[in-house]
Amino acid sequence: MNTSPIDTLRSFFCQMMPLNANEVALVEQCFNPSTYKRRELLLRAGEHCRHYMFVVQGCLRMYSEDDKGDRHIIKFAPEGTWMTDIDSFFHRKPSRLFIDALEPTTVMQTELEPLVSSFTHSWRLSNIFRVLAENELALLQQRHLETLSSTAEERYQTFCDTYPQLMNRISQSQIAAYLGVSPEFLSRMKSKLLRHPKDVFLT
Repeated sequence: MNTSPIDTLRSFFCQMMPLNANEVALVEQCFNPSTYKRRELLLRAGEHCRHYMFVVQGCLRMYSEDDKGDRHIIKFAPEGTWMTDIDSFFHRKPSRLFIDALEPTTVMQTELEPLVSSFTHSWRLSNIFRVLAENELALLQQRHLETLSSTAEERYQTFCDTYPQLMNRISQSQIAAYLGVSPEFLSRMKSKLLRHPKDVFLT
């Protein structure tokens, strides 16, 4: 029997912190399911990010575009993870980022007002989203530090550890854009890994 999107979200919350019946009802009121087609744009730079999204099925991508039109991928959000531009969502600021769907994607999403209202009625939900925001900040800080000081090989290893479920689902060009290298460089690096699996991350 297939699990409904709201059941999946409710299970996610209860794994973090058990909710009582009233809190479960709050979640059901706060979040609504939505589906997006492959390549559908959910957020465009200059717009306000209106939704905080939990991915039930599929994969979302967040990226920026430079003056040349090149895309720089900041994060992926496969099943069981969250996606939003936190700064734009909570502070109602125009976003500098894009979010789109790499696959047909189903999410449970909420807007700012009902989410903040749920915090006033449930300290558990407030605590859950505080932890989610802290985790997101930690990941973004780690990503920034890796960009500044890690080699491409080390960044690739981190990608493999962070997104093992995406290795065979997204294109090499997407992975390369996440790592900040060319697809050709990524291909050579992966070939080296196959030939010398113990040495590639030591060079």
